[in-house]
Amino acid sequence: MTIENVMVIGAGQMGSGIAQVCAQAGFNVTLNDMKEEAYNRGIQGITKNLSRDVEKGRKTEEEKEGILGRITKSLDLNDAKNADIVIEAAVENMDVKHSIFKTLDAAAPEHAILATNTSSLPITEIAAATNRPERVIGMHFMNPVPVMQLVEIIRGLATTDEVYTAVEDMTTKLGKTPVEVQDFPGFVSNRILMPMINEAIFTLQEGVASKEAIDSVMKLGMNHPMGPLTLADFIGLDTCLYIMEILYEGFGDSKYRPSPLLRKYVAAGWLGKKTGRGFYDYS
Repeated sequence: MTIENVMVIGAGQMGSGIAQVCAQAGFNVTLNDMKEEAYNRGIQGITKNLSRDVEKGRKTEEEKEGILGRITKSLDLNDAKNADIVIEAAVENMDVKHSIFKTLDAAAPEHAILATNTSSLPITEIAAATNRPERVIGMHFMNPVPVMQLVEIIRGLATTDEVYTAVEDMTTKLGKTPVEVQDFPGFVSNRILMPMINEAIFTLQEGVASKEAIDSVMKLGMNHPMGPLTLADFIGLDTCLYIMEILYEGFGDSKYRPSPLLRKYVAAGWLGKKTGRGFYDYS
């Protein structure tokens, strides 16, 4: 099947980044959010990214305007009526996703693929909210989307080969590297990354080393660009806890038990960079 018209649900950091790379690749993009102010923030972020590219000589002013011109505003999920693919990038909550996918299933044309950018929720369960589970798939982009190359493409139980191939081809057109993943808790990226971050938090909790020392060991000893505790602050400690709980519940294995210190920080509202304080102080 041919994909020309893309709808992105959610104009936050992930959704606006997905909209940007799709428009850069020549797709017609409808960027949707429930709130106009959220949409406006998303467009401002895209414009800022593109303006930086112009300043650095990576794009011309004409290219920037062409990309922005391919993005259309939407405040109504029924605008999916012209979409060949819808990519949902809303909050990580199964009830919210079920509601969105149920509406999209009724609004989008029969041929449309319904994709989700979820980082951990089961694709098969999301697909169950629709009458087209064979056309539901996961497209897990990495943050920041315009920079990071990987897209995990996750098959649900019913996802067809035709749908997988169409999404894989589209991902390549975006200049990204698609990697096929099966529908297990955390997929590949978060199943490996989050337990590492959780273990770093246990290491801090047990007094094995300071947060600076733990981060230095992983940066200088393992050649990681960022230490695990700094990375946790950037991801958001609430997000880290949420994904660890999904892994713990999904596998029923004690090795995925979230660190009590992580729970304590989240309960205190110390969620990382977005709140000004996590393992480090950003005030």
